[in-house]
Amino acid sequence: MPDGTGAQFVRLAGLKRYFDVSAPWLVRTIERRPRQIVQAVDGIDIEIAKGETFSLVGESGCGKSTVARLVVGLYPPTAGTIEFDGNDMAARHSRSDMAALRRRMQMIFQDPYASLNPRWRVFDIIAEPIRAFGLSKDKADLQKRVEDLLRQVKLMPADGRKFPHEFSGGQRQRVSIARALASQPEFLVCDEPTSALDVSVQAQILNLMVDLQRRFGLTYLFISHNLAVVYHISTRVGVMYLGRLVEVAPTETLFTRPKHPYTRMLLDTIPDLDMTGRQRSPVAGEVPSPINPPSGCTFHPRCPFANDRCKAERPMPISIEGGTVACHAIEEGRLPVEERTYVANS
Repeated sequence: MPDGTGAQFVRLAGLKRYFDVSAPWLVRTIERRPRQIVQAVDGIDIEIAKGETFSLVGESGCGKSTVARLVVGLYPPTAGTIEFDGNDMAARHSRSDMAALRRRMQMIFQDPYASLNPRWRVFDIIAEPIRAFGLSKDKADLQKRVEDLLRQVKLMPADGRKFPHEFSGGQRQRVSIARALASQPEFLVCDEPTSALDVSVQAQILNLMVDLQRRFGLTYLFISHNLAVVYHISTRVGVMYLGRLVEVAPTETLFTRPKHPYTRMLLDTIPDLDMTGRQRSPVAGEVPSPINPPSGCTFHPRCPFANDRCKAERPMPISIEGGTVACHAIEEGRLPVEERTYVANS
């Protein structure tokens, strides 16, 4: 697996996305309500090297899926920049240049039941990106490309005549992967692609994705809340909390020497099947509302190491052990970094 030290391929800088969820103007005026803004992504910086798998983890509602949709252009950013292979995605590009960039990135969605058109046969679903980007010379070439894609995801060419409802969940996700590969992309954004599947099927899909990455040199942005999955597939991991990145580290470092208190609490949720007797600090409390996040470090209401500085001042990322961590307790030495054993069981 790539080590993440290759050339920078995707770069997110100061990325923000806010959603206005206010009541209608008349209701706000009569009831004297203020506007309500959800700070889904609140200023994150990520660099992804070519050929690596960068994973984002965190509790539900932390902004992971919003980042995925921002990267592929489904949402415009409120602020910040997204660069893909040195190209600013917000800059003015000709239609042909933009199409060429879009062809190089694709997305695999979480729900294989909702992401496929139930009225189309699988052949047409997979062929659509090939037609849209003009990648086939004629009907025979199109037929061959679709059949090759079906074989690559361990399906049969004859499956192209079927409709999505004739497949199991795992097979549908294979069709989704084949569709994503149809435009010959270099970068795939995977938004929890295995969370809707049974555990045994998850393993098959993950093994397929790893195999495809090795064969085609793909780069992945992998979104998940399953720490076991992240441990086995990732090169580096970013931990999100309430729209912000609290820690970024190589996978092995994150799972053996986690820095941020939130990362440690997340890892303590992994079952200790080896019965090591390690001390646990389970995640306590509820995630605050992203409409009115806490001041300073947003994790401070749930953090056992918080002090007055944590409540007042937003921590900035500092470099440590090949990654970064945004934590006053680590910066001040109040929270020592300890070697711990976390066994991620699949």
